[in-house]
Amino acid sequence: MSDKKYFSLEEANEMLPFVDQELKKMQMLKRAFEEKYTELRRKKNELAEKPGTEKDPFFMQEAELEFMQIEARGLIQHFQQTGIELKDIETGLVDFPSTIGGQEVLLCWKQGEDKIRYYHGKEDGFAGRRPITD
Repeated sequence: MSDKKYFSLEEANEMLPFVDQELKKMQMLKRAFEEKYTELRRKKNELAEKPGTEKDPFFMQEAELEFMQIEARGLIQHFQQTGIELKDIETGLVDFPSTIGGQEVLLCWKQGEDKIRYYHGKEDGFAGRRPITD
């Protein structure tokens, strides 16, 4: 017997404020990481053109990036422990395992939608989204 969590539509909709908040944290961290990483690459490229500089002046920045990766992994793991499936951080796409008419499905929500209005089969993905009929 698997201990997979299934969400009712009501339970999943009640989770949306939490999901939205967690996604925003992940999105902020992802953007900050990308900016710092780009800046570090630029500085390293500039330094490569100057001979005779100190060996690794970027240790602190690299350590900061590593810490951000650890923080992101922690956020993602915490999120996944809820049983909700994180599909895309950037677009804020998540799936809630559920059942409709005895079939295993995924309730599909995208950040910005006011509530869960769609579902799809486990293999169908976002492209196979179908409206939930009451």
